[in-house]
Amino acid sequence: MRVALKFAYLGTEYYGYQIQHGVPTIEGKLLKALRDADALKNLSKARYSAAGRTDRGVHALGQVIAFDTESAEAAKPGTINCNLHQIWIYAWAQVGKDFNARMSAVEREYRYVFWGKGLDIDKMKDAVSIFPGTHDFRYFADEERGKSTLCDIKTISIRNDGDWFYLDIAGNRFMQHMVRKIAAALKLIGKGEKYGGWLAKMLDCSITDTLQPMEANGLILMNVNYPGIKWNIDSHARNRALEEIHELFVSRETVVRILDEIERGMQ
Repeated sequence: MRVALKFAYLGTEYYGYQIQHGVPTIEGKLLKALRDADALKNLSKARYSAAGRTDRGVHALGQVIAFDTESAEAAKPGTINCNLHQIWIYAWAQVGKDFNARMSAVEREYRYVFWGKGLDIDKMKDAVSIFPGTHDFRYFADEERGKSTLCDIKTISIRNDGDWFYLDIAGNRFMQHMVRKIAAALKLIGKGEKYGGWLAKMLDCSITDTLQPMEANGLILMNVNYPGIKWNIDSHARNRALEEIHELFVSRETVVRILDEIERGMQ
């Protein structure tokens, strides 16, 4: 049978998604866990595929892989999670024999979170209205040889909670660093250094400004959408994952509060 797994991860301690020799990666840890659980024995025969490859430091809520397996039980989230670190499989689906985690996807959703004291949210909200539709994003991404630079943006929005900003974007495909460069462009507009007409010129390629992508640690792959796929949530695996995530949250929030005390004490 062929199965798909949906999982989340914190990318901070990993050198990106794609397997690399000599360094920890999401894919490397995941494939080892699948082999240890006897869910996946031969990578090529299993026709393994992944929805996408996130960069070093990028996180995910809805990453997806697919593979053929001889044991449906071994491929269940709870069996595999015990061998993973800050990677949490929480849903699975039985899929058709031709399902490919990357090629079968119709839409990907990302969120970029960043801090920006004093940014003008109204200008940024006005600016994002230009993005929906199909555009040439060659100047908003690192161009990959032989690949199209056209992307169809389905939805995009930006909001703030005080000095924290949340950019949500969904599209049929994304180029390398594209979301992080769009966030960088919006931040320039929020600071008043650029304007909406500049974005239009960047999209029609009439100007060629170079954008530096914002940091990777603010980016999360929120979801990958497939037509007709019914996900089965593994309640036990999800609850265990939520416990681990809460422990991480408390640990890191403690550091944040200590830093806040130090910062305020030095003012």
